[in-house]
Amino acid sequence: MNRYPARPKRRSRWPGPLFALLAATVVVVLAYGACSREQQPRIAIPEGIPPGPGAATPPIDINAPGRSADQLHGWSAGLADSVGVGSTALEAYGYAATVMAETKPECGIGWTTLAGIASVESRHGTHAGSAVGPTGQVTPEIRGIPLDGGPGVAEIPDTDGGAMDGDPVHDRAMGPLQFIPETWKRWGVDANGDGVADADNIDDAALTAARYLCERGGDLTAAEGWQSALMAYNLSGEYLTLVRDRASAYSVGVRP
Repeated sequence: MNRYPARPKRRSRWPGPLFALLAATVVVVLAYGACSREQQPRIAIPEGIPPGPGAATPPIDINAPGRSADQLHGWSAGLADSVGVGSTALEAYGYAATVMAETKPECGIGWTTLAGIASVESRHGTHAGSAVGPTGQVTPEIRGIPLDGGPGVAEIPDTDGGAMDGDPVHDRAMGPLQFIPETWKRWGVDANGDGVADADNIDDAALTAARYLCERGGDLTAAEGWQSALMAYNLSGEYLTLVRDRASAYSVGVRP
C-alpha cells in the first residue's frame, strides 16, 4: 500500500487547443530565431597576398608638432575594439602608413601589414605584461632571446656593446617590432616627435618597419613585392603566412 495517497492530476490552465497553438507559435519563433542566427554570415577573411589595406585613415598633417599620430585618435577609437588592438598602437601603424603614402607612394604599404607583424612579434607591445603608454613608449622593454646560434636560432655576436639590447655577448631583438641593434642603427627613425629614435617606442618602431619593408619589397600592393618584404623581415614561410592571416583579419575589421 502506498504511504501517500495519489494526488489528483492538475489541469492545465490553458484549454487544449489554445495551449497547442501557443506551443506551435513558440516552436516557429525559436526555429525562426535559429535560422536568423544561421543566416547571419561571418565576415570572410580574405586569403592570398597582399592583405587588404583596411579602414582608410583620415587626412592628417604628418609634420604636426608633438606626437603627430595623435591626430588619428578618432579613427583608432572606432576600430580598436573590433580588431582587438590598442588605440595607441593602431595610431602608430596608421601614422606610419600615412607617412609612407606621402613620402614613398609607390610602396603602398597598409597599416594592416604593420599590425600583422606587430601582432606576431609582441602582441602589439603587450608581450609578457608590457604596455604601450600614451606617447607610444613600451614598458617594460621587450627583449628577445640571445641570438647565440642555439637550436633554431641565428648566431649574431654583439654589435652594440649591450648599450641597446642589454646583452654584451650576443645581439637580441628589441621592442614591439623586434629589431636587432645593427638594423636599428641603420634604419631607426623618430616618429613620435621627441627627437629620439627608440626601438622601444611603437611609433618609432612602426615607421622604421614601414621604411624597411618598402625598401626591401618595392611595391607592396603586388604579391611579389609584399612577399619579398616579409621574407626580408623574417626568412620564414610560416611567419609570412601568420602575418598574412592576421593582417587580412584586420583588413576586414575583425580580430584574428
